[in-house]
Amino acid sequence: MSYFAAAVVRDESGWTAEEVSLRGVTDIEEVADRLRDVEPDADLSLLFVEADDTYLVILRLDEGEDLRVFGSDSAYAEESRLGALLVGDLKASVTGLDEPEEARPAAGDDDTEQPAVDPEADPVGDADLLADLGISAQKLLALCAHEGMMPADVTAEVCEVLGCADEVEELREV
Repeated sequence: MSYFAAAVVRDESGWTAEEVSLRGVTDIEEVADRLRDVEPDADLSLLFVEADDTYLVILRLDEGEDLRVFGSDSAYAEESRLGALLVGDLKASVTGLDEPEEARPAAGDDDTEQPAVDPEADPVGDADLLADLGISAQKLLALCAHEGMMPADVTAEVCEVLGCADEVEELREV
């Protein structure tokens, strides 16, 4: 399974991005260490891991601490060793939603502007990890579930809101 891992870190001078190799990592803490190594003094560090145009995992560290993880689909844990390492230990439910699932509009309901969703996707982890940056849990889940959206598209949308889209795009062009 192929992957692209982009670290986006913010410090007093703004955003910087760097591709991160996850080759040889043995646990989630080692992944966090590689994210910390990008900029040890960063206020905020995010790692976007896109796998096989199917799965997206976002990791967040605030001031190098308090690791938070969101995965677009729990199936990634079954598909690869890296997926198992990143999302295998996450709870089956998604945290960060304010309303119960039955209160949310149903997929395909003509009276809503909700995007068509992938009924097979089973997001896991902390969907609220970007809420203070302008991406609510509902928005993140909608982006991940929108029909036709690839993980790279979701990353681009999120980074556009955060103000670091150009830095991540430069990594893709290398």
